Amino acid sequence: MVKTSPNAARPNAARPKRVLMVAYHFPPLAGGSGILRTLGFARHLPDRGWQPLVLSPGASAYAQRGDAQLAQLGAQATVRRTLALDAARHFSIAGRYPRCLALPDRWSSWWLSAVPAGLRMIRQYRPDAIWSTYPIATAHLIALTLQKLSGLPWIADQRDPMLDDSDPLAPYPPEPRLHRMHAWLEQRIAARSAAIVCTTPGAIDAHRRRLAQVGHERFHLIENGYDEDGYADRPERTGQRSRFLLLHSGVIYPSERDPQALFEALARLRRDGMLHVRNFQLVLRATGHDAWLASLLVKYGILDLVRLEPLQPHDAALQEMLAADGLLLLQAANCNGQIPAKLYEYLRCRRPILALTDLAGDSAAKLRHCGIDTIGQLASSGDCARALLRFLELARQGRAPLASPGAIALQSRQARSNTLAALLDQVSHRSPT
Repeated sequence: MVKTSPNAARPNAARPKRVLMVAYHFPPLAGGSGILRTLGFARHLPDRGWQPLVLSPGASAYAQRGDAQLAQLGAQATVRRTLALDAARHFSIAGRYPRCLALPDRWSSWWLSAVPAGLRMIRQYRPDAIWSTYPIATAHLIALTLQKLSGLPWIADQRDPMLDDSDPLAPYPPEPRLHRMHAWLEQRIAARSAAIVCTTPGAIDAHRRRLAQVGHERFHLIENGYDEDGYADRPERTGQRSRFLLLHSGVIYPSERDPQALFEALARLRRDGMLHVRNFQLVLRATGHDAWLASLLVKYGILDLVRLEPLQPHDAALQEMLAADGLLLLQAANCNGQIPAKLYEYLRCRRPILALTDLAGDSAAKLRHCGIDTIGQLASSGDCARALLRFLELARQGRAPLASPGAIALQSRQARSNTLAALLDQVSHRSPT
């Protein structure tokens, strides 16, 4: 156990309250909504009296790097970076590497450097709480170790589910050893954490079913959001172009966001004369699976209606969203308990949104709560076609529903940080585990 003064786990008037934040997704990593969540908390928590102490991997851990978001980090944040090697890049020979080096994930080596560094930060800064975010699972493993050694209250931020056994034929993770490791870690979170944070109501329900021994009061909802200053001084687009530009910005997963029903609908609508190259174009930006999608565009014969574009800086991505005629959201029924992080940025852009998802999922519920009903079933090509035609008609007439300014303000990362600060205040006054 780390020896600290009696004030180590208690805030007091003599010094600011501090939280040790363990996060893999943090600048200079480029790409991924998880970066924006952690960065947003680190930026806005000082406004609520919490100084962030960020523990993240060194730059060598990241295959894609960029410095643009580093400038957004507030001066009150302290950042420590430690060595973390990617098993797939640093230990592979001819594309193969020992799977034991990838438990609970490919960056398991980070634990070896992060735990000693975290202990030094605890001794030096005397934080009042620990916060860690998944994925990557190693971040939780580091926080678990630090919690055991320090006794500090720990908040486990579950941005995505660590386990999914809803379909016995397709469990997640599919690899048995990794599944057992995730199950063990989730049980350790249940035993040692002061609070478990999820990003959607469905995720909380799933955790409660799996972790029946955990009291309901320990689960907390803190959704993703948007950063207001990312839209500062950017005029929203007015008018419309002759060729309607529908934009999907972000990763398209083969299972969770499979667009084949939409592609079939596009092909049918073009055959029927409803869509053509002069009046419609779909742009898929930074899909992460361009080769697979390109083959589908050939299969459905819609290469002239759909354009694949590469990853770009987040600032440029926001400008593209603001300039689009419409924004496309894809989310399959097997992700009903999740909400894509881009949905919150879409709402802030105040551009018409077409959501192809499952009507029973959290994404559809969130949009309906914000007054948006331009929603279709992703699993049905017929319903994709119906929803797209209705959406195009409403958007071209300027009648597509948009979220109100009040509803949008509730989705900001500042608002989310206020919720996290209140939770930190709550857990830091409890006795250490």
